Amino acid sequence: MKLRFLGKNSTPGDSPTLYASDQDSYVVQGWKVLAADLLMRLDVPDGHTVVEVPTELFEHLTKDGLPAGEIKNYEPPIMLVTEQGTCLVQGPQMHDPEALSQMRMPDYETCVEVPKSSITALLEESSGADHQRPA
Repeated sequence: MKLRFLGKNSTPGDSPTLYASDQDSYVVQGWKVLAADLLMRLDVPDGHTVVEVPTELFEHLTKDGLPAGEIKNYEPPIMLVTEQGTCLVQGPQMHDPEALSQMRMPDYETCVEVPKSSITALLEESSGADHQRPA
């Protein structure tokens, strides 16, 4: 899998990053979610994992031709929004050696792959109830 870097929200030692893949998906690199109290609130299927990223990370979607990167719907693959304004993103954990070789990832981070359609649906105005589920 080939990745195209879209952007990152970085502070020293932290590097949540967003990539577009050649498989019609996005790869979201973020902090591993290990807190039992958060994980107990989620239904994480086998082979999936959860990463935490700043919501601003999705602003980089404009570099993939999308008109805006502001999340308007908080529904899967975004599972929760924390009190700190970060979001928990769930998806299949990335194991593709070619993709992983293109990334720089500290031990406390991992990445998930989510379909582009799932992410772009989060950018559209919802006509129904607010789906935001705060942590």
